[in-house]
Amino acid sequence: MRLVVQRVTEASVTIDGQCIGEIGAGMAVLVGVGQGDTKLTADRLLEKILNLRIFADENAKMNRSIVEIGGALLLVSQFTLYADCRKGRRPSFTGAASPDLAREVYDYFVAGCRATGLGVACGVFAADMKVSLINDGPVTILLDSRGLDQ
Repeated sequence: MRLVVQRVTEASVTIDGQCIGEIGAGMAVLVGVGQGDTKLTADRLLEKILNLRIFADENAKMNRSIVEIGGALLLVSQFTLYADCRKGRRPSFTGAASPDLAREVYDYFVAGCRATGLGVACGVFAADMKVSLINDGPVTILLDSRGLDQ
């Protein structure tokens, strides 16, 4: 799995001009599922984002997690995180999971996020969405399940 995590002061997702999800302070997370990803992969990345210390403490140091600040999550599926642009001019998405596997792992990841008790808003899997956010910092972190500590 690949995640693009952005610390935000607010974020929303819109479909056909209608806002379907919005959050205040927290993380906007673009979620890409790759071939071979499993529920275990989702569990590992969920643990990672819940404990990333990217929010300011009382000394303005990035030392607090989203759990500690009681922040919210905006989750948006995005297969294009698996774009391979090394050859030619048209991206290849062969590294992305099939739609059925991607939906299963994404839905599992969303359920895991909701189980934390944090506020969670989501896009719609495979929909044409517009995402708006105010990146706080800016802080943007790329996470890839390949190479994560076991």
